[in-house]
Amino acid sequence: MKAILFGASGMVGQGVLGECLLNPEVQSVLSIGRSATGQQHDKLRELIRSNLLDYSDVQSQLAGFDACFFCLGVSSAGMNEENYRKVTYDLTMAAAETLVKLNPGMTFIYVSGMGTDSSERGRVMWARVKGQTENALLRMPFKAVYAMRPGFIVPQHGVRSKTRLYQAFYDVLGPVMPWLLRVAPGLGTSTEQMGRAMLKLAKAGGAKHALENRDINRI
Repeated sequence: MKAILFGASGMVGQGVLGECLLNPEVQSVLSIGRSATGQQHDKLRELIRSNLLDYSDVQSQLAGFDACFFCLGVSSAGMNEENYRKVTYDLTMAAAETLVKLNPGMTFIYVSGMGTDSSERGRVMWARVKGQTENALLRMPFKAVYAMRPGFIVPQHGVRSKTRLYQAFYDVLGPVMPWLLRVAPGLGTSTEQMGRAMLKLAKAGGAKHALENRDINRI
């Protein structure tokens, strides 16, 4: 499997990248983002870009891939809907529209969030935008599209959140979070499980196109 990974420097992306590099069935990973991962590996190649809305100059580097793991995203805290949509819907669709032309046999896996509003009409702004993004991806002619909807995520194997508030939360509650996942698997998952689940979906597919915490943990 040859994979493209967006957002490899973020918390979920770090977990997915780690699982890709460990998995012998993954031949290569192209990481695309605004910052470097800080990792070196024979499988890993990085494409650092300031503009994530236009890939016309690098299309030759984006063909021949089997899967895309789209882990790029930001918190909606303090953002209005217009700006949040630009960094959520617009960035995702710019990548997807390019990739589907170059890799029609690709499986596209998008990291969404618990509580996403598929109706696109709810009161919660971020949930509407995530729902719009999921629905637009599902209409695209990829081999398959899946949306991961995690709740809280336990960082593992040295993975850290880039958001200070979130990392402070993990630092305080880290020791009890694995226990909480065992007793309440519907509330969240882990960075390791996210990576493993995404790889399994890319290889073998799945019956559901929107996966909640229990679905992710069950794979």
